[in-house]
Amino acid sequence: MSLSISGSVHRAETILDTARLAVVPTRTFARVFLLAKLRANGLRSGTMNGSTDALTDLGIVELERPRKNRIMQLPVVGQSNFTDPTDRFAQRIERQDGRPLSAKRVEILQVNVGKLCNQACKHCHVDAGPARTEIMTEETARQCIAALEQHEIKTLDLTGGAPEMNPHFRWMVRRARAAGAQVIVRHNLTIQFESGYEDLVSFFADQSVDVVCSLPHFEQDATDRQRGRGVFDKSIAGLRALNAVGYGQGRADRALALVHNPVGAYLPGAQSALEGQYRQELKSQHGITFDALYVITNMPIRRFKDWLVRTGQHDEYQGALESAFNLATIPSLMCRNTLSVSWDGRLFDCDFNQMLDLELHAQQATLATVSLDKLAGRVIATGNHCFGCTAGTGSSCGGQLT
Repeated sequence: MSLSISGSVHRAETILDTARLAVVPTRTFARVFLLAKLRANGLRSGTMNGSTDALTDLGIVELERPRKNRIMQLPVVGQSNFTDPTDRFAQRIERQDGRPLSAKRVEILQVNVGKLCNQACKHCHVDAGPARTEIMTEETARQCIAALEQHEIKTLDLTGGAPEMNPHFRWMVRRARAAGAQVIVRHNLTIQFESGYEDLVSFFADQSVDVVCSLPHFEQDATDRQRGRGVFDKSIAGLRALNAVGYGQGRADRALALVHNPVGAYLPGAQSALEGQYRQELKSQHGITFDALYVITNMPIRRFKDWLVRTGQHDEYQGALESAFNLATIPSLMCRNTLSVSWDGRLFDCDFNQMLDLELHAQQATLATVSLDKLAGRVIATGNHCFGCTAGTGSSCGGQLT
C-alpha cells in the first residue's frame, strides 16, 4: 500500500486494490478535488509506505494523523455483487396488477450531476465520496436543460454526490428557474462549511430553490453512526443557516424538507409520527423548524446491501420488503413520472436503477439519442430492489406514498 504525500500539505490517498477503497483526508475540498483528478490520471507526487486500520464493519478507513478533520471514502462496491437472475418484483406486479409496470409522461427530470461528495455515508446507494471523479460535463448539463425546456418539464431534481460540487451546478439552477421550472436540490448540509461554498444558502434563497436535506435522525449518535463523526453538529448549523434566510417557515419559495433513513436493517416507521417527533425535538433542542419530513426506505443495493450481506441480514431484510408489498403504492411510484439522468447522460427509470446500471429497456438511451416524448408508456426496468419502494406505505424521493 502506498500513500501519496505532497510537500507540507496534509493529504493522502490510499488505494486498496482488493477492496477498491480510496481515502482522501484533506484541509479543503479544493485539494480533495485536485487529488481526485490526479488519481484519475494515475499521477503521484511522491510515495511513502503506510498502513491503515478498518474502523467499522463497512470498511471505513482513515489515516492516523493529528488533524481533527478527516474525509473518508467507503468501498466502491462492485456490480457483480448485485446480480439477481430472477425478477420477482416484475412477476409480482403482473400477477397482482395484470400488466407490467409502465411509465407515464416525464414530469420530473432527476439529474445526478456526479458522484463527488465531501462525505462518505454508510447507507449511500451512489457510493459517493471525495475520491470519486465522475462529474457531469458542460455538454451533458446543457443537454439536460435543453430537454427540460423543449419538453416543458416542470421539475428539475438535482442530486449527486453533493450536486453543488459540480462546476455547472449553479448555471443549471439559474437556467431551470429562468424556464419556470421548480428546482429541487438534494443537499447534505455539511457542504456549506467547505471552502468555496459559504454562499450556498444565499444562492438557494435567491433562486427560490427547494432544499431537501438528509438528517437520518434527530439524535446525534444515530446520525453520526450513519453519516460520520461530527456530521450532526454541522447539519444543525446548516439548518440554522437555512432557517435564518426564511427556509422552513412555511414559505412556498423557501421550502425545506428533511429526509429520514433508518439506521439499521429495518423498515421505517410512519412518516406522520416521525415528523411529529422531528419537529418537537429539533425545535426544543436546537430551535430549528422545517416544512416536511420525507421517510425513505433503505434500498438493498450498493453499500447498504454490501453491509447486509456481510452482517448476515440480507435475506431477512429482503424478505421483509417482499412480505410488506403493497399494491396500492404502484400508481404513485416515482419511476412512473420521473426520468433519471446519469452524470454521463444515460437515461434510467430511477436513481436506484442508475446505480445498478439497470438501463431503460431501450439500451444505451441517452439525452442525445432519445426523444423524451417517446418514453411515455414504456415498460419500466425492475429488479428485486424495487420491493423497497412498495413495502408498507411505500417509499420515494418525496417520502412515503400512501
